[in-house]
Amino acid sequence: MPEIAEVRTVANILNKHIVGKKIISIDTPYPKIIKTDLDEFKNKLKNQTFKSVTSNGKWLIFNLGEYSFISHLRMEGKYFEKSSDDPIVKHEHIIFHLDDNTDLRYHDVRKFGVMKLVKTSDINSLEEIKKLGIEPDSPSLTKEYIYNKIHESNKPIKELLLDQTIINGFGNIYVDEVLFTSKIDPRKLGKDITLDECERIKESGSSIIKEATKYGGTTIRSYTSSLGVKGRYQTKLRVHTKDGEKCPLCGTMIKKIKVGGRGTYYCPNCQN
Repeated sequence: MPEIAEVRTVANILNKHIVGKKIISIDTPYPKIIKTDLDEFKNKLKNQTFKSVTSNGKWLIFNLGEYSFISHLRMEGKYFEKSSDDPIVKHEHIIFHLDDNTDLRYHDVRKFGVMKLVKTSDINSLEEIKKLGIEPDSPSLTKEYIYNKIHESNKPIKELLLDQTIINGFGNIYVDEVLFTSKIDPRKLGKDITLDECERIKESGSSIIKEATKYGGTTIRSYTSSLGVKGRYQTKLRVHTKDGEKCPLCGTMIKKIKVGGRGTYYCPNCQN
């Protein structure tokens, strides 16, 4: 699943490719992706020009002036820019025909992605956006904020860091990396995490997400390239996907376990 670094990368590339282009028409081979009235979605966006593409955590925000639409890629959603003359292929579910004879095509094998029309002035009032926590590299994220959110919880810290209402944008990959860098066992309960450990989570989370964004995110089986995006941060991963390999710090074999139903990689020696 694309996480914050990958979504930011997609937003940056989309800004270079589609800003200034006008939507001529929209085809919807699989309209269930769109979670607002389909006719309204098409009519409000037709003949509108892309002003910007930004992101909030794992959400993409396409600004077309008075109206915008938000898009969540979920497990395998991707955007492609193609010639309008290219045939529509399997899994291309939403097609924006643009005024330069190109298309912006949303491709999603599992059909889990979501799009929603919204007045641009109302974006921050949307429940999907309003409920989100603070992004991991935001200056407003403090150790006190993290501590206050988790210190009464009986859930493991791995599960808590995946909660988008606490920290917005983390997914399985980066939580494993953050907990390894912070030297925290992913099974440790929120109520047992100290203020000092919250500081380590804050610092490692910020540095890892900034570096991952710089490298275009992580391209592994659960996230592959689109729009020419090929993440390179996978070469920097220290524990995620490294089951049975030696820990880069102590040489102990990295293990894969389940925490909160999610595959979790950690070093039993460094994170104890």
